[in-house]
Amino acid sequence: MTTSPDASVAIRRSADDAGAPRPGAGSDFAALSRQIAEAGLLKRRPGYYTVRLGLVIGLFAAGWGAFFVLGDSWWQLAVAAFLALVFGQVALLAHDLAHRQVFRRRRHSEIGGRLFANLGIGMSYGWWMNKHTRHHAHPNHEELDPDVAPDILVWSAEQARASRGLARLLGGHQALLFFPLLTLEGFNLHVASLRALRSPAMKNRVLEGALLLLHIAALLSAVFLVLSPGKAVAFLAVNQCLFGVYLGCTFAPNHKGMPTVTGDRRLDFLRRQVLTSRNVRGGLLTDVLLGGLNYQIEHHLFPSMPTVHLRRARVIVRRYCAEIGVPYHETGLIRSYREALTHMHRVGEPIRRRRRA
Repeated sequence: MTTSPDASVAIRRSADDAGAPRPGAGSDFAALSRQIAEAGLLKRRPGYYTVRLGLVIGLFAAGWGAFFVLGDSWWQLAVAAFLALVFGQVALLAHDLAHRQVFRRRRHSEIGGRLFANLGIGMSYGWWMNKHTRHHAHPNHEELDPDVAPDILVWSAEQARASRGLARLLGGHQALLFFPLLTLEGFNLHVASLRALRSPAMKNRVLEGALLLLHIAALLSAVFLVLSPGKAVAFLAVNQCLFGVYLGCTFAPNHKGMPTVTGDRRLDFLRRQVLTSRNVRGGLLTDVLLGGLNYQIEHHLFPSMPTVHLRRARVIVRRYCAEIGVPYHETGLIRSYREALTHMHRVGEPIRRRRRA
């Protein structure tokens, strides 16, 4: 196993030690899980999700209501920005549904997930579910986690040295380009969702495709029927660009710049999840804006735990990690972005060096 170049010495040593077989290592998570269960933090919270679902649906309806009331006006760009935030909240709810935090039954979760993801924001629930499940199973594993697979960006010096195409072109300055590139993430989600429909592995392709096309048709029809062509294009650009930035800023602090794993060596479950994840400190506003994903360590350890319980779980998990000597990384939101960008700049050095040669 290897770690990212900017990981602390303490994290690297802990990861290396955990990679080797160790008597009793498998019992660490079981002991923590018992504490969490005894605290009642794995119980479902239907009241919380009823209120949250109602609020998000209400904001979604209010945004589109304001859109139709305003009509052909440049003030619609403010509505586009508001709806971008609402779309982000819809995506976060789809995430909770996918992890079966809301409903106990898989069927109910899938119905809700497809309504919120496919129909609500034009993102394939099935495609994202497959991708996110692999991420949770192998977080920050360079060969197994699709979130750190080299594409336009590279996440380790090894990936930088082997980069080709756009990754080689942009990788040397990817830290500077990261936030501008996030403006394209909303569009990328739609394209990736439609491309995934061609895969035989995609379940319920007809239903997924029909809901995606219905979303696209409804969105374009509403925008181009109500607004002039210029305003319509501006509305879509503002909405989708801000949506991409919001989603990127929500997910970027979670793992970027944390240790990465390569090869066949494996960490036990607890260390695999804790050592590769970063928590973000904050109050209620941070919890709402990041959808609880600021408690990334607890979420990875207990994916089906209701979001509202993650703050309380943090206290137990942090104390337990200190007891067994597992580094637990937590920082502020701005610092989390700084750490991620610093890491991205550092791993791009092989590309910059190749250009200077």
